Amino acid sequence: MRILVSGGAGFIGSNFVWYLLGLGHEVLVYDAFTYAGRLENLPSTVRIVRGDIVDRDGLISVVRDFQPDVVVNFAAETHVDRSIRDPEPFIRTNVYGIFTLLEVTRRFDLRLIHVSTDEVYGDLEGKEPASEDAPLRPSNPYSATKASGDMLIMAYWRTYGIKASIVRPSNNYGPRQHPEKLIPKTIIRAVNNLPVIVHGDGSQRRDWLYVEDTCRAIWLVAERGRPGEIYNIPGFNERSVLEVVEKVLELLNKPKSLIRFVGDRPGQDRRYLMRGDRILSLGWRPMVNWEDGLRMTIKWYLENEWWWRPLISDEYFVKDTPWQ
Repeated sequence: MRILVSGGAGFIGSNFVWYLLGLGHEVLVYDAFTYAGRLENLPSTVRIVRGDIVDRDGLISVVRDFQPDVVVNFAAETHVDRSIRDPEPFIRTNVYGIFTLLEVTRRFDLRLIHVSTDEVYGDLEGKEPASEDAPLRPSNPYSATKASGDMLIMAYWRTYGIKASIVRPSNNYGPRQHPEKLIPKTIIRAVNNLPVIVHGDGSQRRDWLYVEDTCRAIWLVAERGRPGEIYNIPGFNERSVLEVVEKVLELLNKPKSLIRFVGDRPGQDRRYLMRGDRILSLGWRPMVNWEDGLRMTIKWYLENEWWWRPLISDEYFVKDTPWQ
């Protein structure tokens, strides 16, 4: 099968590409190669086209040439702190980019799997886990743009009958995740004996899922999911930010005294948590438990300093600021 993976050079996207190649599929990666997308994430054998998701002519050219059976979209701006500092790129990619992709999808009658986020449900502190039918209550520019893209997709499905499904993974972790994210940042700062930054008191709760389990779920939706459906992908592994940081330090044999508490980010959500009835009904279950996943992730970062070292030269990664 031929799969076009837009945003395939980023964290989850590149892991998904490796997963598909392992299954024997033909893959083309379409990526703008912003700061989060890297050639180093991809095997040398995969076909790559450098292009922006907002470039309709570029997408049309790739689709005509490659003739994919499925398009899986990871292309997005994803970091909350960056969205607070400058929302414009998030609106451009996560909203207008989705519009462009939908127009191409509609023109060529393509099967589309779009990767969204659990953050579209907003803060669930004191509430039940979100089902796929829960209202969207995004709390920051990043999640608001992702929710906007999701709503456009569902509107195109309803209006034009496009063959699109949405997946909403919980917090992912694993190899090739950019060092601006919590777990790789904690690993890298701890091994360098730098203060490990925790926003607020660290009691914010997230549901953690190893990236390979996410890849299996996404492909299952591509194979067996229904157009017009949304599929949550929970990790069934709810942990506070402080628990996560302390576990990483424990596995690295580093002291908790490295933890540095700083001011909370504006609009911080206290808790994300989802139900996963639809993905469970397809037969999916997480296979990697929490500690095994963390050990594999830590091992990868310790063995691949060549990969992350070029990404931490900027002062953003070495200063003790509330925006880390």
